[in-house]
Amino acid sequence: SLVPRFHNPTSGRILLDGYPIANLTLASVRSNLALVTQEVVLFNDTVAHNIGYGPLRGTSLERLREVARAAHALEFIEQLPDGFQTLLGENGARLSGGQRQRIAIARALLKNAPVLILDEATSALDSESERAVQAALDTLMEQRTTLVIAHRLSTIEKADLIVVLDQGRIVEQGTHRELMDREGHYAKLQRLQVLDQ
Repeated sequence: SLVPRFHNPTSGRILLDGYPIANLTLASVRSNLALVTQEVVLFNDTVAHNIGYGPLRGTSLERLREVARAAHALEFIEQLPDGFQTLLGENGARLSGGQRQRIAIARALLKNAPVLILDEATSALDSESERAVQAALDTLMEQRTTLVIAHRLSTIEKADLIVVLDQGRIVEQGTHRELMDREGHYAKLQRLQVLDQ
């Protein structure tokens, strides 16, 4: 909520490439980031207009196919009755959770913002859907600054830096390997999740 400036910090400051985001216009901040959340908002419109909406609404079918392929969504989109022209229904009622997530990832790929926020992007998915979505996320995260909020630790194992919060406070930070070697909060959570699988 703080990075896209939905809320302002009550103390401290947020820097983007070393520059305080409070000094940037709201439009500038938001045009430079893409957000994929657990609860994907889809419109009662076509697949094409759900991927390319707002200023991206006129995107060519060729480009939509490219981002859908990269998001591992092209195959299921082409199986819909009217492909990219299929109406999705209210909030994407015609799609599964994993399919909705991949539409959101295609949307983020199309926006091509340098900063990406993934907020529990795989938390509500079954294992099969999670694999497809994770593969799409791996593509999306390439060459971008990515902030990942996740309880499923498999989502963050490849991160350059993992910050572990406990009751709103930072308790650990490091790479996956470093945190596992420390045998702290992160390692404990990792072991619990492996046992749950």
